[in-house]
Formats: sequence, C-alpha cells, structure tokens
Amino acid sequence: MSESTFTLPNNESLLSLFGACDKYVRRIEEALSVRIWFEQGQVHISGSEAQVQQATSVLKSMSVKPELTDDDVSCLLSAKQNPQTELAESSSFDTSEDQSDFNTPDVKPLEVFTGRRIRPRTAGQARFLKAMQKHEITFCYGPAGTGKTYLAVAMAVAAMKAGSAERIMLVRPAVEAGESLGYLPGDLRAKINPYLRPLFDALHGMMDPMTVRRLTDEDIIEVIPLAYMRGRTFNDAYIILDEAQNTTISQMKMFLTRMGENSRMVVSGDISQIDLPPKTTSGLIDALRRLRKIKGIAMVELGTADIVRHHLVQKIVDAYEEKS
Repeated sequence: MSESTFTLPNNESLLSLFGACDKYVRRIEEALSVRIWFEQGQVHISGSEAQVQQATSVLKSMSVKPELTDDDVSCLLSAKQNPQTELAESSSFDTSEDQSDFNTPDVKPLEVFTGRRIRPRTAGQARFLKAMQKHEITFCYGPAGTGKTYLAVAMAVAAMKAGSAERIMLVRPAVEAGESLGYLPGDLRAKINPYLRPLFDALHGMMDPMTVRRLTDEDIIEVIPLAYMRGRTFNDAYIILDEAQNTTISQMKMFLTRMGENSRMVVSGDISQIDLPPKTTSGLIDALRRLRKIKGIAMVELGTADIVRHHLVQKIVDAYEEKS
C-alpha cells in the first residue's frame, strides 16, 4: 500500500474538489480503486502505488480549476487512465500522420443551432474532435457509447452553423442484425427509417425539429442508406458514415470516392459488432489497414474509458471483452 498527501489553500477549495456530497471523490475512488479523505488540512490518498499516483495527479489538476464540472472530472480521469489512447501509430491500423497534438482534453466547444455548447467528455473524445478539425477524412472506431456518432454529427452541425459546410450527409449501411428488412411494415422509406433513426436522434439534440424537417425537405441535410450514395459527388458538404463496420470493401471504396471539393468525411464504427455475413471482410477494417499511410487521413481509436453512457455500459463492454 502507498499513501500520498497534498495541501489545499482553503476550505472553499475542498468543497469544490470533493464536489456535492463528495461525488467527485467517490468517482475517483471507484475508477482508480483508491481511498481519499481530508484530515488536518491535507488531502490523503491511499492504495497501490500506481493508482495513488494517478489519483493524486487527477486531484491536483482538479484543484487548480476555478469551477469543476462532471465533464472536467471525466476528461481528467480518462486522460490519466489512458495517457496514450491508441491512435493508429501503435496498432495494426496505424497512420503515418503525426498524432501528438491530439493528446489534450482542451478543445474548443462546438456551437450548434440550439445554442448548446458541446464539448468532449474524455481525452479520447477530445482527440477525435481535434482530428476532425484538422483532417479532411477521419476514421474513428471504438465500442458502443463512446460518442462516435454524436460527436461527428455535432461537428457537422457546427460546421454548417459556422458556414464552412453547405450540406450535411448522414449515411448508414442498411445491414440487418437478426431481423429481415423485408418483413418490416410500410414502403421503402418506412423500412429504412429504423436504420437511420440514431442519426435523426443526434440531429434533434442540436436543431429544433422544425429546422431539421425544413432542411431535410430541402435536401440540405440528407439522411440516407449507403446504397443511395452510388454515382453521386458531394461538394461543400460534411459527410458522415456511421456503423461503417457493416460495409463491404467495395462499399467503403464507393463511399470514400464520393468526396468532392471543400468537403470533409467522418467514418465511424465498432469493429467488435460486425453484422456482415460470415467470411465477409469489413470495409472499415480493410480501410484502416489500407489507408494507414496516407497523409491527411486521421485514425482515432476510442476505448472503454471513453464510454459516456450509463456507468454500467462500460462494465458491460468490459465483461464481453474478457477472455473466457
């Protein structure tokens, strides 16, 4: 067991650091398996040496922030737990692009039409936003709940609000996961709607429903199945391919070659949840390997530490990833 201490300047700093009902401290204790308490003017941390060092670093970073939020704590914890969240450079999906400037949680918030300011909640998400800001094509892969779709849509909406994108294209492959598309009721539009619903859900959090309807009616925003991309070229657009793990190699090539002048692309997916037929290579996995040395293309991997849904989601993902 190891123990570390540091001194706070005053009791007001203690209240801010520990949070209401000690919620920040409890979160750090659970995440890092340490014990934290305040005694005789000092903050004490005990546990294994490595975990105590991480917790002390997180608490010291928190102590210099004038106003702490839940997002600040999440971001600091993620940064300390995963200081080198794998981008391509150390994996089989490497890119030759220098990724060092992605390793900061301090990214300017995205301003969307509802007036909300959306910012990353983990260090991995911060790298993802930084990559999208810097590169014309960004690949992002990681488990469910890491904010891949939400942040990509937020970047597209912010680009439209800022005037740097005239159109938004939101694309998904209509791949069945245990149920047949043909058995769904309604016409073609009704049949494909369930596959595209998550993209609409993200949009509605950043624009009022009437604006979304007007822009989709005018084809300024298109939410379409991947098959409808063939033969088209998109200029001055922000183009997002979601659930890209369910594309074939030829579909991925077709999608990437739709890019026109002054456009940007984001490709996201979870390579642990592929619904393609057996022995079919995922277009996302193939692209991560094939395009890894092309400058101007960023590849960002998110991990379980970047999951921002209910806290049980991270534990569920970890349980399924454990080797039996």
